[in-house]
Amino acid sequence: MIPIHENLSNRVAVITGGSGVLCSKMAVELARHGVRIAILNRTAEKGQEVVELIEHTGGTAISIAADVLDRASLENARGKIIEAFGRMDLLINGAGGNHPDAITAPEKYGEEAEGKSFFDLDENGFSQVFASNFTGTFLASQVFGKELLQVEAPVIVNVSSMSAYAPMTKVPAYSAAKASINNFTMWMAVHFAEAGLRVNAIAPGFFLTKQNRDLLLNEDGSLTARSNKIITSTPMKRFGQPEDLLGTLLWLVDESYSGFVTGITVPVDGGFMAYSGV
Repeated sequence: MIPIHENLSNRVAVITGGSGVLCSKMAVELARHGVRIAILNRTAEKGQEVVELIEHTGGTAISIAADVLDRASLENARGKIIEAFGRMDLLINGAGGNHPDAITAPEKYGEEAEGKSFFDLDENGFSQVFASNFTGTFLASQVFGKELLQVEAPVIVNVSSMSAYAPMTKVPAYSAAKASINNFTMWMAVHFAEAGLRVNAIAPGFFLTKQNRDLLLNEDGSLTARSNKIITSTPMKRFGQPEDLLGTLLWLVDESYSGFVTGITVPVDGGFMAYSGV
C-alpha cells in the first residue's frame, strides 16, 4: 500500500468524469490521504456510488451533476464545491471517452470489415469526441482555475493517452483530441507557472475501461485481434490496472515530491511507448 501523503490532508480535489473506471480509483485513493473529493459527472447518481465508497472508508466526498461542455453547469458545480468545502486545490480533468460514430471498422483503407469506413464517419460524432476530451478540459480548467489560484499549491492533472504520441488505428478523433491534451498541458503550464499553478498530465497505456471494452474483448471475454497486438507491443505483457496510475498521480499532486515539475505528460504504459517492435 502507498504510504500516506500527509501533506495532502484536508485539500479539495475536483474530479471530472469521477465515476469512470480510472478516475474513481483516483478519487478513492486521494480520499485515503485525507483529500476531500468532489465528483463531477453528468449524472449525480453514478458519482454517488463513488462517494459511498469513499465515505465507507471514512473519507469525505460529494457528488455533483455537471456537464463539462456546459459552462453554466460547471459554474453551478463550482459554487456548490465552495459552499461545501470552502476551497479547491486539485483539478483532475478525467471526463472524455470515445463515440461509435467516430470509430472506423477497418484499421486500414481497403480492408474488409463490417461497419463504418473513414468516409462514413459522422462529423457530429467526431466533434463530440473532440469536445468531450479537449473542450471539456479547457472549460473545466477555465471555470475552476480562478479558485485554484487562491490556494498555496494548486495542481491540474489532465488525462492523456498513448494515442496522443502515435495515433491508434480506428480512433482518429480520440487520438487527435488526446494529442491536443498534451499540447494544452504544456501551454497551461507555461501560462500559469509564475502564479504557482502546476499543470501536468498522465498518459495511461492500455487499460480496460467501459469505453474500450468492445474493442479489446470478445463477447466471451477472450482477447480480440487488436488486444493481441497491444499485448505483443507491451513489454510487460498485460493491460494496466487502475491502481497502476495512483503512485504517479500522488507524485504529481504533492508539491513536496514534484514541486518543480510542470508541463509534462507521464506515460504509465508498461513500456509500450519505449518498444520499437524488435
